[in-house]
Amino acid sequence: MEYTGNFAEEQKELAGQGWDDSDMLPKVERKYKDTVFRMLFRKKIALLSLYNAVNKTNFTNVDDLEITTLENAVYMGMKNDVSCVFAFELSLYEHQSTVNPNMPLRDLFYVAQQLQKLVSEKNLYGSKPLQIPAPRFVVFYNGSANMPERTKYRLSDLFQKQMEHPELELIVTVYNINPGMNEELMEACHLLKEYMLFTAKIRENRKTMELRDAVNKAVDDCICEGILVEFLKAQRAEVIAMSIFEYDQERHMQFIKEENWEEGHAEGLKEGLKEGLTQGLELNCTL
Repeated sequence: MEYTGNFAEEQKELAGQGWDDSDMLPKVERKYKDTVFRMLFRKKIALLSLYNAVNKTNFTNVDDLEITTLENAVYMGMKNDVSCVFAFELSLYEHQSTVNPNMPLRDLFYVAQQLQKLVSEKNLYGSKPLQIPAPRFVVFYNGSANMPERTKYRLSDLFQKQMEHPELELIVTVYNINPGMNEELMEACHLLKEYMLFTAKIRENRKTMELRDAVNKAVDDCICEGILVEFLKAQRAEVIAMSIFEYDQERHMQFIKEENWEEGHAEGLKEGLKEGLTQGLELNCTL
């Protein structure tokens, strides 16, 4: 839905799409949830600015960029974010608010689908080698856990058997885009910087507010301060809905991690006490 400036008409249109005007959140169930990051970088000009920032280039030939995001690539209820082919490279960009060292495996699944799609009409069984774009994998991280400015995740780190020279490798570069991190990258892509400022405001507001109030205030403050102004005005209702979902998802994942740690800790104590008791009984029997 495009922003028209006519609030009454927007309310009527949203109601027709299954939105409740009491909280401006969608009531219809969707198979996946979109993300604010994905919406921001779904256009070629925005995606090229991100490519230039990551690669320290200054390309302007936006028509040469081909967006290849897989619309049906869903993992844990989330789409893969954005991908494109440009300058003979296949770049897969993901945004995450939780630490995930399994990204190389996820990206392996994604890139296999991407490449299959790119060569679907070519002869894989011929004697002539096929030319494919060089894959590049990037994650933009803005979660609350401490992370260095830049991290490398390797597929081989997940192998049960470690090898000096793994025959299959995939490397994901993780950029921490929290405030004060990777400032050169932020200055090179102002859209990414403004996205960081928006999400940082939500997290700061959340310390003293209910989630919905925190998101609404972040939207209002950003518009007043000239951050993502047109985007937030045009997509306000959807941005609020997605931001609430993303924050809830982040909290849910953190809860699962903490719960699993507590269960593992309790099970370890139980096994330790059992083993100690057995050893004590055996010792008494030998005395």
